[in-house]
Amino acid sequence: MKKYIQTRLRVIDAIRAPKASLITAAVATSVLLAACGGGGNDALDTASTTAAASRKAAAATTTSTIFYGANGHNNEGGAYDISSPAVQLSQLQDLGVKLYRNEVYNQSSANKLAGIAKTMAAGGVTVYPVMLMSIDFNTETDAYNAGYQLGVWTATAYKYPYYEVSNELDAMTIYNNVDGVYPQQFDNAKFQIARGVIRGMIAGVKSVDTNGKIIMGGGTWMHYAVDQMLAAGTQPDGTTGHPVVNWDITAWHWYSDMGDITNACGGTGCHDVLGTLQQFGKPIWLNEYGVRPWYGSDQQIASYLVGNKMMAQFVALASKYNIQAIQTYQLYDDPAGGEGAYGLLKNDGKTQKASYTAFKNFVAANPK
Repeated sequence: MKKYIQTRLRVIDAIRAPKASLITAAVATSVLLAACGGGGNDALDTASTTAAASRKAAAATTTSTIFYGANGHNNEGGAYDISSPAVQLSQLQDLGVKLYRNEVYNQSSANKLAGIAKTMAAGGVTVYPVMLMSIDFNTETDAYNAGYQLGVWTATAYKYPYYEVSNELDAMTIYNNVDGVYPQQFDNAKFQIARGVIRGMIAGVKSVDTNGKIIMGGGTWMHYAVDQMLAAGTQPDGTTGHPVVNWDITAWHWYSDMGDITNACGGTGCHDVLGTLQQFGKPIWLNEYGVRPWYGSDQQIASYLVGNKMMAQFVALASKYNIQAIQTYQLYDDPAGGEGAYGLLKNDGKTQKASYTAFKNFVAANPK
């Protein structure tokens, strides 16, 4: 599991280079941030849960169902540069996918994804951004300001129905060889920086778009103590009274080497992860799930993907745990040197794998 955590940090490493420019932009807008409460220690950072009665004509709109989705990396190249947004849309439509999660990490990437979102929306697929940022900051205020700027850039480029604030920051704040079910299993200083990033992103988005729903950045494995501390205004050092973070949707990630999400076992025993996430009282999105490329043959991977510890289980438990959406990781395989062959299609952007057919058939047989 710790090897998984160390090798799944693509978004954190990728964002290190642009981080300096984010800080520069954030400092330049420090007066604005102060006027908007940026970097402050307000007791509550609120994410609106009120749906918009109407949105701008260019804004994305949700379809009648958003249960089945996929991940893409249109700002990371590879097959996503080979296949145009129109080609990707046709593939997503063929699969029965309605949600498409993609990363943004600076103004340029936000603008690029905005254009793709417009193409997808016209074809019935809702794109939403996951905002990527590291915790490589000196203070929580610095982190807040950088997160705020990225939130502003993202929401200004396009009014999305959903915005995901960070990705797997739990993996950057946790100590080695622990489960992540207790606050003391996380580094206090790193947690504060992560909290600043998340609070800033929410505030930045809300300064531009008050209607978009906030997705708490997907955590993984059993690291749910991070979300618990954010919701309670507590820290790993046991202190209380810190800024409380509110959000609309709780996101989580689950892979084949993690086993049963309702009975995940580690050094602290076995835990119902979905049951714990449900206690936040918000819809749950499993917005990354997939099978490790080394699990077996393509056919074995496809069978696991739709099996009773992944898609079949998620569908069966959707009503019990309020699972609103699930998004497979990912549409295309990474190129050589990337994270691996997680895709439904190969990294040429066109060759379907066994998982593609299995996913498509499962969605058709299990409409949501």
